[in-house]
Parts: sequence; C-alpha cells; structure tokens
Amino acid sequence: MNKTHSKTVQGKGLKLVKSYIKLNLLNMLSKIVLLITILAFGSALQSNVEAQTFKRVNEAKGLPVGAQVEDFTASDQFDKEFRLSEQLAKGPVVIIFYRGQWCPVCNRHLGQLQDSLALIESSGARLIAIAPEQPPYLKSMATKTEAEFSLLYDEAYRISNAFDVTFLPDQASIDAYNERLDANLSEANTDDSDRLPIPATFVINQKGEIVWRHFDPDYRKRASAKDIMNALEALK
Repeated sequence: MNKTHSKTVQGKGLKLVKSYIKLNLLNMLSKIVLLITILAFGSALQSNVEAQTFKRVNEAKGLPVGAQVEDFTASDQFDKEFRLSEQLAKGPVVIIFYRGQWCPVCNRHLGQLQDSLALIESSGARLIAIAPEQPPYLKSMATKTEAEFSLLYDEAYRISNAFDVTFLPDQASIDAYNERLDANLSEANTDDSDRLPIPATFVINQKGEIVWRHFDPDYRKRASAKDIMNALEALK
C-alpha cells in the first residue's frame, strides 16, 4: 500500500471517528436537555398540585350547620374501629378535631372535656376526638389528658378533608411546632405534608346532620363543655 493511499484511508477513518464522537455528543446533549425539561416540568407540576390541594388556614371553611356528614370509619387509641353510622344509631355524636399530643392548648381542651364526659354522655351523646397522628401518639394523648373517650387516627386526612378543616400552616409555624414543641409532624402524622386540622367542634344529630359547630381559625379558641351541652340540650 503506497503512502498516498494510506493517508487517504487514515483520513477517512479519522472523519468516521469524529462523526461518531459528534453523534454521541449530540445524543447525550439531547438526553440531558430532555431530562432537565422533565425534571423542571415535574417540579412545576408538583408545586401546582400542592397549591391546588393544600389550603391555607383562611381557605378552610368547615362544613356548615345543616350539612349532611358522610359516614366514616377510623381506628382509636384502643385499636378498635369506630364507625360513625353505628354511633349515630345510638345517639348524637360530638366530633372534636385537635392538632396533636404536642399541642398544649389541645391537651388542656381535651382534659376539660374529659372532666365533663359524664355530663355529655348523660345526654345520650358520644364524644370523639380526631387527629392526623398515628396510633402511638393517640395513646400518648390519652395518657396526658386521661381521656376515656375515643381518639381517632385520621389516616390520609380523610375525615378532616371531608369536614373541610385541613390546612397547611406557614413554614414559620411548622418550624416552631417541630423545634419548640417537639411535634415531629412528618413522623407523627399520616404523611410528611405537615398539614393540620383547624380545632373545630361539630355536633351531629342522629340523621347525620350538623346541628351546631364551633369553627375558628384561631387555634386558641375552643368550644367549651357548656357550649356543647347547650347544643345537645337543643336537640331534645
């Protein structure tokens, strides 16, 4: 093979190598661009979904008086199943939403209701309290408040969503709950969304209708045992 022919072959080979490298670089660049686009779209989609799904405290309105409540089931601190429809067949039901065993105001409120439990039950009503905390934390709350009534685990916020009391606190509040009150929301609650229920109270008659409610975005304002008893007396 003469030198001229050899150089020609080498030149063609070099061009093929360069073309191959260029093609691979283009393919790789295209994949990188596609991956970045997918990640950016996914992040934007997730943010959009969260914005649509997670209400702020001023957006949750709570079910109004006169609304029909859907039946639900949930496990309590005694690992027993509670079914709303079964309890309504026996008498009215008082539903309390609370934030968690870490909340001093919730502890005080449920403790006060425990003190008046015999009076509430004498009217034929059943008192229950609902939180997004998992069963071990329900038991902790029962110990702190000496609650003898059912504390229900609201898994996936099904119940608080149905009552329109679920909301997402601002980040400063979340940090304060976790750091100052040891809430550990992402571990204690049903998921890591850090959502909470507005601490509302609903009195439900045997037809499944809300006949009275206490709903205030200010977590420090709660329904008293007297308020609840007045609502139950009005059913007679």
